[in-house]
Amino acid sequence: EDNDRRNDRKDQPQIQQQRNSAFGLVVLNHLPYTPKAMSDPINIKHSKSGAKCTIFPFGAHLTSYQTGSGKELLFLSRDAILDGSKAIRGGIPLCFPQFGQPDKDMPQHGFLRNNYWKEVTEGRFDDDESAGTVLELALKDVVNSRGDGKWGIDTKLDAKCTYTVKINGDGFTTKIAIENTGTVSWDFQVLLHNYFLVQNRMALDGGQCNVKGLEGYTVSDKVSGEDYVLGADRVTIPEIIIDRVYTPPEETMDLDLTIAAGPSNNLSLTASGEVNGIKVPVSGVVWNPHAKKAKGMGDFGDDQYLDMICVEPGLLSNVPMLEGGKKASFTQVVTCLSD
Repeated sequence: EDNDRRNDRKDQPQIQQQRNSAFGLVVLNHLPYTPKAMSDPINIKHSKSGAKCTIFPFGAHLTSYQTGSGKELLFLSRDAILDGSKAIRGGIPLCFPQFGQPDKDMPQHGFLRNNYWKEVTEGRFDDDESAGTVLELALKDVVNSRGDGKWGIDTKLDAKCTYTVKINGDGFTTKIAIENTGTVSWDFQVLLHNYFLVQNRMALDGGQCNVKGLEGYTVSDKVSGEDYVLGADRVTIPEIIIDRVYTPPEETMDLDLTIAAGPSNNLSLTASGEVNGIKVPVSGVVWNPHAKKAKGMGDFGDDQYLDMICVEPGLLSNVPMLEGGKKASFTQVVTCLSD
Protein backbone atom coordinates (compact mmCIF):
# COMPACT_ATOMS: atom_id res chain seq x y z
CA GLU A 1 0.00 0.00 0.00
CA ASP A 2 2.66 2.52 0.94
CA ASN A 3 6.38 1.95 0.70
CA ASP A 4 7.52 5.00 2.69
CA ARG A 5 10.06 3.91 5.29
CA ARG A 6 11.59 5.51 8.37
CA ASN A 7 14.64 7.62 7.45
CA ASP A 8 14.01 6.99 3.74
CA ARG A 9 14.00 10.48 2.23
CA LYS A 10 15.99 9.91 -0.93
CA ASP A 11 13.38 11.69 -3.05
CA GLN A 12 13.33 14.92 -1.05
CA PRO A 13 16.39 16.72 -2.52
CA GLN A 14 14.89 16.28 -5.98
CA ILE A 15 11.51 17.51 -4.77
CA GLN A 16 13.05 20.61 -3.18
CA GLN A 17 15.26 21.38 -6.16
CA GLN A 18 12.37 21.10 -8.60
CA ARG A 19 10.10 23.25 -6.48
CA ASN A 20 12.79 25.90 -6.18
CA SER A 21 13.17 26.01 -9.96
CA ALA A 22 9.47 26.13 -10.72
CA PHE A 23 8.37 28.69 -8.13
CA GLY A 24 11.51 30.72 -7.57
CA LEU A 25 11.53 29.85 -3.89
CA VAL A 26 14.28 30.84 -1.49
CA VAL A 27 16.19 27.90 -0.03
CA LEU A 28 17.55 28.34 3.48
CA ASN A 29 19.63 25.56 5.03
CA HIS A 30 18.44 23.29 2.22
CA LEU A 31 14.79 23.62 3.22
CA PRO A 32 12.34 25.30 0.80
CA TYR A 33 10.62 28.52 1.76
CA THR A 34 7.10 28.33 0.40
CA PRO A 35 5.00 31.46 -0.21
CA LYS A 36 2.54 31.86 2.64
CA ALA A 37 -0.53 31.81 0.40
CA MET A 38 0.49 28.41 -0.94
CA SER A 39 1.47 26.72 2.30
CA ASP A 40 -1.14 27.91 4.79
CA PRO A 41 -3.99 25.48 5.42
CA ILE A 42 -7.44 26.45 4.19
CA ASN A 43 -10.02 26.41 6.97
CA ILE A 44 -13.67 26.07 5.97
CA LYS A 45 -16.65 26.40 8.33
CA HIS A 46 -20.30 25.83 7.53
CA SER A 47 -22.02 28.71 9.29
CA LYS A 48 -25.40 27.07 9.62
CA SER A 49 -24.31 23.71 11.09
CA GLY A 50 -20.94 24.54 12.64
CA ALA A 51 -19.17 21.76 10.68
CA LYS A 52 -15.60 22.55 9.66
CA CYS A 53 -12.67 21.15 7.73
CA THR A 54 -9.01 21.84 6.98
CA ILE A 55 -7.39 21.51 3.55
CA PHE A 56 -3.68 21.89 2.81
CA PRO A 57 -2.87 23.31 -0.66
CA PHE A 58 -0.01 20.79 -0.82
CA GLY A 59 -1.80 17.83 -2.31
CA ALA A 60 -5.23 19.53 -2.01
CA HIS A 61 -5.15 17.44 1.13
CA LEU A 62 -8.23 17.28 3.36
CA THR A 63 -6.71 16.56 6.79
CA SER A 64 -9.68 17.14 9.08
CA TYR A 65 -13.47 17.16 9.00
CA GLN A 66 -15.59 17.73 12.09
CA THR A 67 -19.36 17.35 12.16
CA GLY A 68 -21.58 20.10 13.43
CA SER A 69 -21.36 18.57 16.91
CA GLY A 70 -17.56 18.49 16.77
CA LYS A 71 -16.87 14.80 15.99
CA GLU A 72 -13.70 14.26 13.97
CA LEU A 73 -14.06 11.65 11.21
CA LEU A 74 -10.56 11.65 9.69
CA PHE A 75 -7.30 10.30 11.08
CA LEU A 76 -4.11 12.37 10.83
CA SER A 77 -0.83 10.88 11.99
CA ARG A 78 0.78 12.69 14.90
CA ASP A 79 4.04 12.44 12.93
CA ALA A 80 2.60 13.70 9.64
CA ILE A 81 4.98 16.00 7.76
CA LEU A 82 3.20 19.22 6.84
CA ASP A 83 6.04 21.27 5.31
CA GLY A 84 5.54 20.15 1.72
CA SER A 85 8.61 17.88 1.65
CA LYS A 86 6.52 14.72 1.25
CA ALA A 87 2.92 13.59 1.06
CA ILE A 88 0.84 14.08 4.22
CA ARG A 89 0.14 10.91 6.23
CA GLY A 90 -3.57 10.72 7.01
CA GLY A 91 -6.67 12.59 5.92
CA ILE A 92 -7.45 12.02 2.24
CA PRO A 93 -4.44 11.76 -0.09
CA LEU A 94 -5.33 11.94 -3.79
CA CYS A 95 -3.94 9.20 -6.04
CA PHE A 96 -3.66 9.86 -9.80
CA PRO A 97 -2.75 8.89 -12.51
CA GLN A 98 -1.96 5.62 -10.76
CA PHE A 99 -2.70 3.79 -7.53
CA GLY A 100 0.28 2.00 -6.10
CA GLN A 101 3.04 1.73 -8.68
CA PRO A 102 1.99 -0.30 -11.72
CA ASP A 103 4.11 2.14 -13.75
CA LYS A 104 7.59 1.87 -12.24
CA ASP A 105 8.71 5.01 -14.10
CA MET A 106 6.45 7.10 -11.84
CA PRO A 107 6.48 7.39 -8.04
CA GLN A 108 3.86 5.51 -6.05
CA HIS A 109 0.31 6.92 -6.23
CA GLY A 110 1.21 9.52 -8.88
CA PHE A 111 1.68 13.26 -8.51
CA LEU A 112 -1.50 14.90 -7.15
CA ARG A 113 -0.58 14.43 -3.49
CA ASN A 114 2.94 15.86 -3.94
CA ASN A 115 2.25 19.24 -5.54
CA TYR A 116 0.80 22.58 -4.54
CA TRP A 117 -2.72 23.22 -5.78
CA LYS A 118 -4.28 26.65 -6.30
CA GLU A 119 -7.55 27.62 -4.70
CA VAL A 120 -9.92 28.86 -7.38
CA THR A 121 -10.68 32.57 -7.16
CA GLU A 122 -14.15 33.00 -5.66
CA GLY A 123 -14.28 29.24 -5.26
CA ARG A 124 -15.35 29.33 -1.61
CA PHE A 125 -19.02 29.11 -0.71
CA ASP A 126 -21.13 28.99 2.45
CA ASP A 127 -24.90 28.69 2.18
CA ASP A 128 -27.70 26.98 4.06
CA GLU A 129 -26.99 23.60 2.47
CA SER A 130 -23.20 23.43 2.66
CA ALA A 131 -19.83 25.19 2.64
CA GLY A 132 -16.66 24.41 0.75
CA THR A 133 -14.08 25.41 -1.80
CA VAL A 134 -12.55 24.45 -5.15
CA LEU A 135 -8.88 23.83 -5.95
CA GLU A 136 -7.17 23.12 -9.25
CA LEU A 137 -3.90 21.78 -10.61
CA ALA A 138 -2.76 21.86 -14.24
CA LEU A 139 -0.06 19.50 -15.49
CA LYS A 140 2.15 22.46 -16.38
CA ASP A 141 2.30 23.31 -12.67
CA VAL A 142 3.24 19.77 -11.59
CA VAL A 143 6.90 19.88 -10.53
CA ASN A 144 7.10 16.81 -8.27
CA SER A 145 6.63 13.05 -8.79
CA ARG A 146 6.03 13.09 -12.54
CA GLY A 147 8.63 10.38 -13.08
CA ASP A 148 10.61 9.68 -16.24
CA GLY A 149 7.89 7.92 -18.22
CA LYS A 150 4.87 9.04 -20.18
CA TRP A 151 4.01 11.80 -17.67
CA GLY A 152 7.57 13.18 -17.57
CA ILE A 153 8.46 16.78 -18.39
CA ASP A 154 8.75 16.00 -22.13
CA THR A 155 5.33 14.39 -22.32
CA LYS A 156 2.85 14.97 -25.11
CA LEU A 157 0.04 14.39 -22.64
CA ASP A 158 -1.84 17.18 -20.88
CA ALA A 159 -4.33 17.29 -18.03
CA LYS A 160 -6.08 19.54 -15.56
CA CYS A 161 -7.60 18.41 -12.26
CA THR A 162 -10.25 20.26 -10.25
CA TYR A 163 -11.08 19.21 -6.70
CA THR A 164 -14.23 20.29 -4.87
CA VAL A 165 -14.69 19.80 -1.12
CA LYS A 166 -18.17 20.37 0.29
CA ILE A 167 -19.17 19.97 3.95
CA ASN A 168 -22.37 20.08 5.97
CA GLY A 169 -23.41 19.18 9.50
CA ASP A 170 -23.15 15.41 9.18
CA GLY A 171 -20.66 14.71 6.40
CA PHE A 172 -18.67 15.80 3.39
CA THR A 173 -18.46 15.34 -0.36
CA THR A 174 -15.24 15.29 -2.37
CA LYS A 175 -15.26 15.40 -6.15
CA ILE A 176 -12.28 15.26 -8.47
CA ALA A 177 -12.81 16.26 -12.08
CA ILE A 178 -10.08 15.27 -14.53
CA GLU A 179 -9.87 16.86 -17.98
CA ASN A 180 -7.73 15.69 -20.85
CA THR A 181 -6.67 19.10 -22.15
CA GLY A 182 -4.53 17.61 -24.90
CA THR A 183 -5.25 15.59 -28.02
CA VAL A 184 -3.66 12.26 -27.03
CA SER A 185 -5.80 9.74 -25.11
CA TRP A 186 -4.32 8.27 -21.91
CA ASP A 187 -5.11 5.60 -19.38
CA PHE A 188 -5.31 6.32 -15.66
CA GLN A 189 -6.45 5.29 -12.22
CA VAL A 190 -7.81 7.61 -9.54
CA LEU A 191 -8.40 6.87 -5.85
CA LEU A 192 -9.36 8.73 -2.67
CA HIS A 193 -7.11 7.30 0.04
CA ASN A 194 -9.40 7.91 3.05
CA TYR A 195 -7.92 7.48 6.52
CA PHE A 196 -10.85 7.21 8.95
CA LEU A 197 -10.39 7.77 12.67
CA VAL A 198 -11.37 4.74 14.78
CA GLN A 199 -12.77 5.73 18.17
CA ASN A 200 -11.31 4.29 21.39
CA ARG A 201 -8.36 2.69 19.58
CA MET A 202 -10.54 -0.26 18.51
CA ALA A 203 -9.29 -0.86 14.96
CA LEU A 204 -8.48 -4.51 15.71
CA ASP A 205 -11.85 -5.21 17.33
CA GLY A 206 -13.89 -6.66 14.48
CA GLY A 207 -17.13 -6.08 16.33
CA GLN A 208 -16.45 -2.36 16.56
CA CYS A 209 -14.42 -1.76 13.39
CA ASN A 210 -15.55 -3.28 10.09
CA VAL A 211 -16.75 -2.59 6.56
CA LYS A 212 -20.04 -3.80 5.13
CA GLY A 213 -21.08 -3.67 1.48
CA LEU A 214 -18.25 -5.50 -0.28
CA GLU A 215 -20.04 -8.85 -0.37
CA GLY A 216 -19.66 -10.53 -3.77
CA TYR A 217 -16.61 -8.45 -4.71
CA THR A 218 -13.48 -10.16 -6.02
CA VAL A 219 -10.66 -9.75 -3.52
CA SER A 220 -7.00 -9.37 -4.41
CA ASP A 221 -5.04 -9.82 -1.17
CA LYS A 222 -1.69 -8.06 -1.61
CA VAL A 223 -0.28 -9.69 1.55
CA SER A 224 -1.17 -13.36 1.04
CA GLY A 225 -1.31 -13.24 -2.76
CA GLU A 226 -4.73 -14.92 -2.70
CA ASP A 227 -7.66 -14.04 -4.96
CA TYR A 228 -11.20 -14.97 -3.98
CA VAL A 229 -14.79 -13.75 -3.91
CA LEU A 230 -15.93 -12.26 -0.60
CA GLY A 231 -18.91 -13.98 0.99
CA ALA A 232 -21.34 -12.48 3.50
CA ASP A 233 -18.73 -11.58 6.11
CA ARG A 234 -17.92 -8.01 6.96
CA VAL A 235 -14.34 -6.93 6.33
CA THR A 236 -12.29 -6.64 9.52
CA ILE A 237 -8.61 -6.04 10.27
CA PRO A 238 -6.81 -9.34 10.92
CA GLU A 239 -3.82 -9.93 13.18
CA ILE A 240 -1.46 -8.86 10.40
CA ILE A 241 -1.35 -6.04 7.87
CA ILE A 242 -4.43 -5.84 5.65
CA ASP A 243 -3.97 -4.63 2.08
CA ARG A 244 -6.81 -5.79 -0.16
CA VAL A 245 -8.36 -4.54 -3.38
CA TYR A 246 -12.07 -5.27 -3.90
CA THR A 247 -13.25 -5.34 -7.52
CA PRO A 248 -17.03 -5.15 -8.02
CA PRO A 249 -19.17 -7.75 -9.79
CA GLU A 250 -19.78 -7.01 -13.45
CA GLU A 251 -23.21 -5.43 -12.92
CA THR A 252 -22.18 -3.19 -10.03
CA MET A 253 -21.06 0.38 -10.78
CA ASP A 254 -21.33 2.49 -7.63
CA LEU A 255 -19.76 1.71 -4.26
CA ASP A 256 -22.08 1.76 -1.23
CA LEU A 257 -20.47 0.94 2.11
CA THR A 258 -21.19 1.18 5.81
CA ILE A 259 -18.11 1.60 7.99
CA ALA A 260 -18.03 0.94 11.72
CA ALA A 261 -15.14 2.98 13.11
CA GLY A 262 -15.43 2.36 16.83
CA PRO A 263 -18.34 2.46 19.29
CA SER A 264 -21.28 4.56 18.10
CA ASN A 265 -19.30 5.76 15.11
CA ASN A 266 -20.94 4.46 11.93
CA LEU A 267 -20.30 6.05 8.56
CA SER A 268 -21.83 5.74 5.13
CA LEU A 269 -19.54 5.96 2.09
CA THR A 270 -20.89 6.10 -1.45
CA ALA A 271 -18.79 6.67 -4.57
CA SER A 272 -19.43 6.93 -8.30
CA GLY A 273 -17.43 7.72 -11.40
CA GLU A 274 -17.74 8.62 -15.07
CA VAL A 275 -15.23 8.64 -17.92
CA ASN A 276 -16.03 10.19 -21.30
CA GLY A 277 -19.62 10.60 -20.05
CA ILE A 278 -20.03 6.86 -19.30
CA LYS A 279 -20.40 5.36 -15.82
CA VAL A 280 -17.53 3.10 -14.74
CA PRO A 281 -17.24 0.58 -11.88
CA VAL A 282 -15.86 1.72 -8.53
CA SER A 283 -13.46 -0.54 -6.64
CA GLY A 284 -12.58 -0.40 -2.96
CA VAL A 285 -9.37 -0.82 -0.97
CA VAL A 286 -9.05 -1.63 2.74
CA TRP A 287 -5.69 -1.06 4.41
CA ASN A 288 -4.15 -0.94 7.87
CA PRO A 289 -0.36 -1.26 8.41
CA HIS A 290 -0.63 -3.17 11.70
CA ALA A 291 2.23 -3.16 14.22
CA LYS A 292 5.15 -4.39 12.15
CA LYS A 293 4.74 -2.08 9.18
CA ALA A 294 3.77 0.88 11.39
CA LYS A 295 7.20 0.71 13.02
CA GLY A 296 8.83 1.08 9.61
CA MET A 297 6.96 4.25 8.64
CA GLY A 298 8.75 7.44 9.61
CA ASP A 299 5.66 9.64 9.55
CA PHE A 300 3.36 7.30 11.46
CA GLY A 301 3.30 6.58 15.20
CA ASP A 302 4.28 3.01 16.09
CA ASP A 303 0.97 2.42 17.86
CA GLN A 304 -1.34 4.45 15.65
CA TYR A 305 -2.50 1.48 13.59
CA LEU A 306 -5.01 1.07 16.44
CA ASP A 307 -6.56 4.43 15.60
CA MET A 308 -7.34 4.16 11.90
CA ILE A 309 -8.73 2.22 9.01
CA CYS A 310 -8.27 3.15 5.37
CA VAL A 311 -11.34 2.57 3.21
CA GLU A 312 -10.55 3.87 -0.25
CA PRO A 313 -12.85 4.11 -3.26
CA GLY A 314 -11.20 4.24 -6.65
CA LEU A 315 -11.48 3.76 -10.40
CA LEU A 316 -8.94 0.97 -10.71
CA SER A 317 -10.09 -1.60 -13.27
CA ASN A 318 -12.03 -1.51 -16.53
CA VAL A 319 -11.36 2.22 -16.77
CA PRO A 320 -11.51 3.43 -20.39
CA MET A 321 -8.83 5.74 -21.73
CA LEU A 322 -9.67 9.41 -21.34
CA GLU A 323 -9.96 10.88 -24.79
CA GLY A 324 -8.59 14.26 -25.84
CA GLY A 325 -10.93 17.08 -24.84
CA LYS A 326 -13.02 14.76 -22.64
CA LYS A 327 -13.51 14.64 -18.86
CA ALA A 328 -13.70 12.13 -16.05
CA SER A 329 -15.24 12.67 -12.64
CA PHE A 330 -15.06 10.77 -9.37
CA THR A 331 -17.24 11.62 -6.37
CA GLN A 332 -17.56 10.26 -2.85
CA VAL A 333 -20.06 11.18 -0.15
CA VAL A 334 -19.25 10.38 3.48
CA THR A 335 -22.01 10.71 6.07
CA CYS A 336 -21.84 10.23 9.81
CA LEU A 337 -24.77 7.97 10.76
CA SER A 338 -24.32 8.14 14.54
CA ASP A 339 -23.28 11.62 15.63
